[in-house]
Amino acid sequence: MAASKTSKSQRRRKPPKPTASGQEVASAGVTPPGDQSPPGALFSLHEHAFHHTLAVLALGLLVAVSFFPATQAGFVWDDSTLTQARSVQTLSGLREIWLTPRNIENEAHYWPILYTTFWLEHKLWGLDPLGYHIVSLLLHLGVTLLLWRLMRRLGVPGAWFVAAVFAVHPTHVESATWVIGRKDLLASLFYLGCVLTWLRFVEDGRRWRYGLALLLFVLSLLSKAIAITLPVSLLIWHWWKRGRVTGTDVARVAPFLLVGLGIIVADWFYYESIEAMSFDYSLIERVLIAAQSLWFYAVSLVWPANLAVIYPHWDIRMTNPLAWGAVIAAIAVVASLWVARHRIGRGPLAGVLFFAVTLSPVLGFVEYGYMRYSFVADRYQYLASAGMIALLVGAAAHGTSRLPGMWRTGVQAMAVGLLIVLGTLSWQQAGIYRDDITFYGHITSLNPDAGHAQTNLGLAYQRAGRHEEALAVCRLALRQALEHPSDKGQNSWVQLCLGKTLADLGRIEEAEQHYRRAVEIRPEWTTSLAYLGAFLVNKGQRPKESLAIFRNLARRKPRNADYHAGTGTALANLGRFKEARQSFERALALAPHLESVRASRDRVLRDMKRRGE
Repeated sequence: MAASKTSKSQRRRKPPKPTASGQEVASAGVTPPGDQSPPGALFSLHEHAFHHTLAVLALGLLVAVSFFPATQAGFVWDDSTLTQARSVQTLSGLREIWLTPRNIENEAHYWPILYTTFWLEHKLWGLDPLGYHIVSLLLHLGVTLLLWRLMRRLGVPGAWFVAAVFAVHPTHVESATWVIGRKDLLASLFYLGCVLTWLRFVEDGRRWRYGLALLLFVLSLLSKAIAITLPVSLLIWHWWKRGRVTGTDVARVAPFLLVGLGIIVADWFYYESIEAMSFDYSLIERVLIAAQSLWFYAVSLVWPANLAVIYPHWDIRMTNPLAWGAVIAAIAVVASLWVARHRIGRGPLAGVLFFAVTLSPVLGFVEYGYMRYSFVADRYQYLASAGMIALLVGAAAHGTSRLPGMWRTGVQAMAVGLLIVLGTLSWQQAGIYRDDITFYGHITSLNPDAGHAQTNLGLAYQRAGRHEEALAVCRLALRQALEHPSDKGQNSWVQLCLGKTLADLGRIEEAEQHYRRAVEIRPEWTTSLAYLGAFLVNKGQRPKESLAIFRNLARRKPRNADYHAGTGTALANLGRFKEARQSFERALALAPHLESVRASRDRVLRDMKRRGE
């Protein structure tokens, strides 16, 4: 009887509910502990791991093949900031990178993470560009893998293909191949790591994940200020997931925003103290710039042809109908996606908002120095492009999933073809970073009005000993500069280009005229003074004037070894060998690697010994 009752009780008893951890494991395709594994389960798990490994290797192969010319590239453009940075090249420089960033010549931002990577690499392979390019490609691959992981977590259709398109897209060549452009890679790597950590924090609420996410956000900001948009992106994700943003969401994100604003404001004041500038654009003109910039970036993602690195300024007059058309079209897209969100989902609008928000710091509302050359740059959309790529690829993957097998196979073949086309374009674009002549020649072929590139092309020809070509290019740049007299920087720079080229051709009087004209245009610019001083020293002319120039420069920038070396050379020309030796010793104390300065110091010592001093 008792056994009968027990039996009825067992029959009435409901099976226990699975635990949360059991549900998570089951949803991942793995049998919860304690259950008996079905036949073939272990094999399926290994097969999944095998396919995952193949997918990772395929992304790595895409990056390696598409960007292979980067391994043969040199240092171009602003890479000189790295190659000339004493803080990167000395053991004590790491402290300067973090605590006294002003010691990094020609760098107006506080980006210690970027220069720390350069400092570490310099200890491994000096200034061999190959090592720097390989590290940048590995970082680009790391960003690609994190993006794939994020797309899978978000359930975006075609997640691997999103990452594959990101890996080989030609607009990413600038960030992945230009060495100083590594700041985009580092900022994006920490940014995506922060987002993935945030998703886990929202799931389990563990405080250490929140702290880790905040740390990754700070590291991203210390790599490049573009990461300031991350708190807004997190709120976009919350809205996409639940259709609303709660007070708890805002409270959690608020510390990120406060910390980010603190870092950005400090960086802005630092930038203004070094390179203060103001562009006379009204608010309406800035809106027109922003709208056209957004469409430029969107179009270049879909049709990445003629990537010029430096693009022409476009017409922003308020009477330009195309500019207003861009504003209206941008508003119409957002409004349409908002209205259609109940039918097509919130994903498309979230992708567009992420794209626009991530680009917002470089749309022209805030001053930044590159606006003097162009309103847009390929590198600016490196991270932002992930939102648009995810939207386009996800929509295509969702649509093709309903096609019959034969049609789906055809679409997959087209997808492979797309990767081949994008990879080929990236290969070609990466090749322009081989050297300065190739790089600036590419820019000027697509944008002949890029006076800055024309001038740098002339200097590249001059360094290569192709003086007649240098002279022709510099004269063309001068004609362009004279059309914009308000741009004192460009006018002074082209005068230096002409002075240096004419000096190499032996046309000393003409060269001196251009050097002095450069100083006259921009007397506060230390570079123009240094060029004039070096010219006078090298030609042995006016030693007292060259001494005054270099002493002035050394007072203004006492940690610049070149200025102390110039002072030493001017003193030696005057026969003041003891003082010259002291100046050379100061220069070597700042930059022990400068063998030319060491040789000059040794010559002075021999002269002193010969004279019995």
